[in-house]
Amino acid sequence: MQTIDIARRCAELNAVADANNAYVVALHQGGLAPEERMEAAVYLLRMGGNYRIAYTQFSRLYNEGQFREECLDIMTQAFYAPNVKLLKSRYEKNCAALKKYPYLFRTDFPQFEDLSLRFYPFDDNGYLPFDLAGQAFGGYVNFNHPVVSRNFFKDLENPILAQDVYSQYELEYLYDNVRPSEDIGRENHLYLHYESWETFCAHLQVLNLRQILKERKIVFLFGAEISRYPIDFKEMYGIDYSQYPVKPIGVKDIHRLIWHTQLSSDNGGDFFNEVFDHHPNILCMPSVMFESVEKFIVEYKENFAQFQTIQDAGSRFTSLTPQVARELFLIKNRTDKDYLAAMFLSQTSYMEGLDHASRIAPALFFQPHFSHLMYDMKHDEKGRTVLLSREYDKILSSPIFKAFKYIKTFTPMRRVTTSYAATIRWMVEKRGMLEGREERKNTIIPDMVSDRALNRSFMIDPEDRLYKDSVLVRFEDGKTNPRATFTALAAFLDIPYTESMTYCSERGVHDVETAEGNVVGFDTATVYRTYDEYATDEERAYIEFCLRDAYQFYGYDFHYYDGGPVDEERVKEWLEGFTNVNEKIDISWRKNVMPEAAISINGTPITENDVLEDSKKTFLEKKKAEMDVLRLKLASRLMDGLYFINKNGQPLRMMPKLELDPALLDQPLYH
Repeated sequence: MQTIDIARRCAELNAVADANNAYVVALHQGGLAPEERMEAAVYLLRMGGNYRIAYTQFSRLYNEGQFREECLDIMTQAFYAPNVKLLKSRYEKNCAALKKYPYLFRTDFPQFEDLSLRFYPFDDNGYLPFDLAGQAFGGYVNFNHPVVSRNFFKDLENPILAQDVYSQYELEYLYDNVRPSEDIGRENHLYLHYESWETFCAHLQVLNLRQILKERKIVFLFGAEISRYPIDFKEMYGIDYSQYPVKPIGVKDIHRLIWHTQLSSDNGGDFFNEVFDHHPNILCMPSVMFESVEKFIVEYKENFAQFQTIQDAGSRFTSLTPQVARELFLIKNRTDKDYLAAMFLSQTSYMEGLDHASRIAPALFFQPHFSHLMYDMKHDEKGRTVLLSREYDKILSSPIFKAFKYIKTFTPMRRVTTSYAATIRWMVEKRGMLEGREERKNTIIPDMVSDRALNRSFMIDPEDRLYKDSVLVRFEDGKTNPRATFTALAAFLDIPYTESMTYCSERGVHDVETAEGNVVGFDTATVYRTYDEYATDEERAYIEFCLRDAYQFYGYDFHYYDGGPVDEERVKEWLEGFTNVNEKIDISWRKNVMPEAAISINGTPITENDVLEDSKKTFLEKKKAEMDVLRLKLASRLMDGLYFINKNGQPLRMMPKLELDPALLDQPLYH
């Protein structure tokens, strides 16, 4: 029996829920005749099934020329007619506001009934546009989708000119981030050019332009009116903006965040900080511990709650510059975003490159750092896996991130086996984890192999706002092809690619050694180092196997895993070769924990060296066995497939990789 037959039988028996489910499955399986698809869609709509699936079928059938009259009638009655009053009201309010607006040079708005597009509400967020002339439905559109889709701010020599912007989110983004002409002492209106007056007017039923007209910073141009760009406001309107002094960037000017994420340690994050240092349109500092930032903000809040006057704020709060402290004091309902912006603006040695006369407000470049980024996995009975991370949850729930309206996210990735070995090296050489130092008491080297195999922070939740507008950048590309990489990254982040991005610096000083042992500038040495003395081939083959999907998606070749079948016996063979990491874990226990440990038998302390050494050896052998069990379990989980979901059961996806312009490549892409 076909699934469609099962659905019909359930419908006959009045088993509505089962019928709805069966009709959905039948539609997903495909291969149905048009009349069967129509039957399924009608049943789902009438009987409370998934209306989005029904809606999609009606629009597709219409575009295919099937049951056109019936489909359009159903969609109009069920979805358009109940909302037409709201659409018309929004259109008329926009028209009324625009008729009074001085920088829109035509007023021949068509009647609502004569608009060229209808917008059929699809869900709470978006619409399906219907082209009346072409008699066809377009694709789903969410005008508030939180993505900046193009490099609006590529060139700041002239006033910003943006073409055919129909996203509410992007219109507000432009309005909030293009500075008023009065603030920079020169003409700086935002010019919005639309090729079609009719199409622009049709969108007035789904956009809200009234809120971006308040400061009169926008000029609307249509078709041939592009010849007016840019307008000489002194000659045409008698407004001389040059009489205004430049207003320094303030706390309330900051609206957008560039989140530079920490995928893992030793992943090249410092290098990216050095490239963005002293960018004229960015508030940029090196990575800061997230815990420290939270403590700073708590301290700021406590102090500002005690200040009675603006003089108190400017003179008594030494963590901020007097100007910033006074501005912060005057802000009502201060948010964590305001405190963070104030903290950055007060780091004057890092802010010296900031262009206070720029046409756009700067973005805040933030790399919150964790001492150890950990992931875990939770598995369900269907073989699906949920990724868990306390550090990620802290970011997700942070008031800092929630307060930013515009967020661009980028994640550097370094070849995982290289960053793994480099982390072991850092723990041994820089932190002295094997030297028994007093400050390392009770600290051990963790099982870094499992940590790296578990860390899938490059996989993003499609429901997570922080990753709606995100991209992954390979460290190796930044080093070997800096021009192509940072031109593309600047375009994604919507900032100009400036001279400051053609070299590495700290506080504006070119090519400094920002940390002992770091290579300088764009030196590619760290691309090709493998740190063999800190990792075995077996450890690295295990990591490559567990992250094989990431290697394929992001363009890394296997160097240690041969790509062949893997079973438990092969994993056990790899585990036998985990000699490097096991040894260093062993030593860190002996040097940092065991000297303080009290070992006893039946309550009697053990002091004889031979018995004590046997007890330590037994304990460490048990620890190694426990790690091997977990390592084998992890690899076994990942043998059959790599399928991950969020907490609501929706599949995770790979963060998009930054694509480079082949014409700008200086060297072949690294693999």
